[in-house]
Amino acid sequence: MLNTEKKLSDILRRHTVAFGPVLDADLNGEHVCRLDFTAANQLLQQTDLRNTSVFNEAVNQMLQEQNATIGVGGYMENRLIYRRSQHFDVAEESRDLHLGIDVWLPAGTAVFAPLDGRVHSFADNANFGDYGPTIILEHELEGVTFYTLYGHLNVACLEGLSVGKEFRKGDKIAEVGPYPENGDWPPHLHFQVICSMDEKQGDYPGVARLSEQAMYEELCPNPNLILNCRHLA
Repeated sequence: MLNTEKKLSDILRRHTVAFGPVLDADLNGEHVCRLDFTAANQLLQQTDLRNTSVFNEAVNQMLQEQNATIGVGGYMENRLIYRRSQHFDVAEESRDLHLGIDVWLPAGTAVFAPLDGRVHSFADNANFGDYGPTIILEHELEGVTFYTLYGHLNVACLEGLSVGKEFRKGDKIAEVGPYPENGDWPPHLHFQVICSMDEKQGDYPGVARLSEQAMYEELCPNPNLILNCRHLA
């Protein structure tokens, strides 16, 4: 699998200038900042993360403190925020390692296909703290098949959707969802690249145990190879 991941990463690098935007937002502007969701963030340590309205206020405060309107980050970040949900916080080893990139921005922001693809699967993962409405697209570049996952979407995007539906680069596929329909999170897009779906449908781990980091670094290349956000370079 390691060779597959390296091959996919190399392919994505070769096509980097050809990818379209994933969101109707400029992720390279001065109004964009990195957000820290690790245990080092004292504000989050003092926030009741189970209360999504309070959590949302904390995210907005983090943005305001950096004079920003969009927050980005999270790839392979060891986060404390998943302990708000029993879906991730389990007795043997909690799942804290984030496998995608989050873009924190207003609900209703359009989400686009950054390259041609078709719907592999979709679902409303409605557990508290889960993805909420989720779309997974299948793509092929240079003969290699891979997938992109879009989580925390609006419920309406799933209406009329079908497996195999084709999207061209630049087509709108969804909108960033509001809470609680987005899995009950402050509004953001979870964007992830996946080498193989391993027969999963409409869902794929977006958070893993720290002990699984090496495996998931192979399975899920850095999404910024597609996002091309300079703040994450």
